[in-house]
Amino acid sequence: MKILITGVAGFIGHALSEHILKLGKYEIIGIDNINNYYSVELKQSRLSTLVDSPAFKFYQIDIANHQSLDQLFQKYQFDYVINLAAQAGVRYSIENSKAYTQSNLVGFSNILEACRHHKIKHLIFASSSSVYGRNEKVPFSEEDRVDLPVSYYAATKKANEVMAASYSHLYNLPISGLRFFTVYGPWGRPDMAPWLFTDAILHNRPIKVFNNGNMLRDFTYIDDIVEGIARLIDTPPNKDLPYEIYNIGNNRPEKLADFISAIEKACGIEAQKVNYPMQDGDVPVTYADTSKLNLAVGFSPDTDLQSGINRFVAWFREYHKL
Repeated sequence: MKILITGVAGFIGHALSEHILKLGKYEIIGIDNINNYYSVELKQSRLSTLVDSPAFKFYQIDIANHQSLDQLFQKYQFDYVINLAAQAGVRYSIENSKAYTQSNLVGFSNILEACRHHKIKHLIFASSSSVYGRNEKVPFSEEDRVDLPVSYYAATKKANEVMAASYSHLYNLPISGLRFFTVYGPWGRPDMAPWLFTDAILHNRPIKVFNNGNMLRDFTYIDDIVEGIARLIDTPPNKDLPYEIYNIGNNRPEKLADFISAIEKACGIEAQKVNYPMQDGDVPVTYADTSKLNLAVGFSPDTDLQSGINRFVAWFREYHKL
C-alpha cells in the first residue's frame, strides 16, 4: 500500500510518517516545498529521521505545481493521500494572504484533481479548529455553523472543507477532513507558543501573555494526533456521500495561564510575563467535541498537559543542547 503524505517536513507530517513507518504496513512517498516560513534547518532535521527507512521516499515538490504533482501520482499510483501541506499560522495570514491562497487553495485544488483522476481510496486532509471562529457554544461540534472565520487562514480551511465536499459528491471520492486543535509536542513549530515560551524562559527573556492568560485552548499532544490519523487511513466514510469532518482535540480546554505554568514547571524556571491585549485573528476559546472521531475509530486524544509539556521541553533541551 502506497501513501502520499504532503507537508512531510512539517510538524505533523514528520510525526505521522515516523508513526506509520513503525507500523510496517505502508510505503510512504513524502513531499514538501521546504519553504522558509520558519527554519529550513528544522525541516531538514525532521527529514533526516525518515530518509534512512527503505519504506520512505522524499521529493521536494510544491502542491501548487500541478504538473509535478500529476507526474508523481502517475508514477506511484497511490492508494491513500494525506494532505498536510499548507501555509500555516493565523497571524501571518493577516500579513501575507497571497501565500495562503497559493498553498491552501490552489494547492489543495491540485490535490483534489489528482485524487479524482487516480481513484484514490481515501483522501485525508488537514482542516483546523480555527474554522469555528468566535463560536460561543462549547464544546465545538462538527454540526456547528462555521460561516464567520476571523482570520484568512481559517477562511482557507473552511474553503478546503467545501471544496472537498463538492469533489466527494461529484466524483464519489472518499474524503475525511480533520479539524486539528492546537497541536504541540517534540519537533513542534518555532512560531507556536510552546516553542516561543520555552525558548524565552530558558534564555531568561520575557514572554508575551495575551489577554492576561485568560484564553482557553484545547491543547492536543502530537502522538494523539498521529494515532487518530493513522486509525482513520483505512476507515473511509461509508455512506452515500463519502465525506466526513472530524474534530481531533483533547476535549479538555486549558487556560493559557495554566499552560504557561506547565512550561515553567518543566523548565524549573519562573517566566517573566508581559501582558498584551488579544491579537487580531485570535479567539477566546477552543474546545473539541471528539465523540464523532471516537465513534469512527475508537480513539480520542487524552494526553494530560503536564505530561505532554514535559516531553516537549525535554526534546527542546536535547535538540538545542541546553
